[in-house]
Amino acid sequence: MLTLTSPVETWAHRLPAGAKLAALALATTGLFLVNVPWVLAVAFAGTASLYLSGGLAFVAAGARQLWPLWPFVVIVGLWHLWTRDVEDGVAILLRMVTAVALANFVTMTTRLSDMLSVFERLARPLSPILPPRRLGLAFALVIRFIPVMVDRMGLIRQSWSARSPRSPRWRVMVPATLAALEDADRVAEALRARGGAG
Repeated sequence: MLTLTSPVETWAHRLPAGAKLAALALATTGLFLVNVPWVLAVAFAGTASLYLSGGLAFVAAGARQLWPLWPFVVIVGLWHLWTRDVEDGVAILLRMVTAVALANFVTMTTRLSDMLSVFERLARPLSPILPPRRLGLAFALVIRFIPVMVDRMGLIRQSWSARSPRSPRWRVMVPATLAALEDADRVAEALRARGGAG
């Protein structure tokens, strides 16, 4: 099973997954209730200190995982510069980056199996309708197949580029969708062969 947990051990790795997820939910809710830039800047600084507490190697790993966020930062920043609503733009950017960074911190310091156990416990009231184990398995499969689909899209783009000088754009969606359906069918067959999700 794919894990996004950082191999760099920190103090946060030893905290219970449920406590971290609850703190993340509260912190994210608080971020969206606040619209004052300096308060959000303090929250951002606090989040940065969490990363720094894990050492430079942990900071570097976290920065690599947060790097894909930069296009959204640029787009939001340019939009608010164009509309001359700088204060609101700063608040939005600080809120977005801090919330994603906090979620990333929790992900990096929590094993996937521990998070799935929390989701299964939370889903117990739904057990007459949806077995918690199946819900946990669904979460695990989604997390597992996100990077798989990203890699598959990259391979499809490379195949297109080898055959055509034009950019593939939307044309990769059909083969990517067919590949996803094929993967889903294979996983379903494997689960049935092993007795299902339980």
